[in-house]
Amino acid sequence: MDFPAFFAETPTITLRDPLAVFLGASKSGVITYTYADAVKLAGHSCPTVAGAYLMVRRGLHHLYGEEMPERGGIEVYLGAPRDQGTTGVIAAIATLLTGAAAETGFGGIGASRRFSRRDLLHFSAPIDGLLALRRRDNGRGVLLDLDMGPVPAAPEMGSLFPRVAAGQADEDEALRFATLWQARVARMLTGHADDPHLVRLSEWQATN
Repeated sequence: MDFPAFFAETPTITLRDPLAVFLGASKSGVITYTYADAVKLAGHSCPTVAGAYLMVRRGLHHLYGEEMPERGGIEVYLGAPRDQGTTGVIAAIATLLTGAAAETGFGGIGASRRFSRRDLLHFSAPIDGLLALRRRDNGRGVLLDLDMGPVPAAPEMGSLFPRVAAGQADEDEALRFATLWQARVARMLTGHADDPHLVRLSEWQATN
């Protein structure tokens, strides 16, 4: 696919999914996700998709350290309702990477619902941030928020965006807009992937 070149420079996220081993999809269960995978799911590349990807990445590293994260072993909490703003986009990326799903997710195998992913994704959670992750095995949680201050939009976007959004931009303006848009995403994913000021993190204890 003709993705921007910076996609290949973006950090990857590797987890182990026990369900993949159980059902024979993978002998090791080790799955590596790229930013391109998140874009394929969302259908576009934007600061929200990039931010969700980086928040989950940093949260998993905080919770697991050098240990490989377990896909399906993580609960995801979002502070906003599911239909508010970009909450659904963030939730979709979190589900892709962690396996945590809402009531429509995989219900598990057998009476014990082994490997269930259902009801591991929660909306309107009582958290002070965009997103929280919690390990199911030990209950340890992390709160994550996104501050775009370190990666501001180009000044030109102030005049370009309204014209493009209204369908009034010419071909050159539309191309310039798209270039600047992805340049900001590229800065997030390459120059600021590990910036603690972009993705803010703190320890968190789930109340339920």
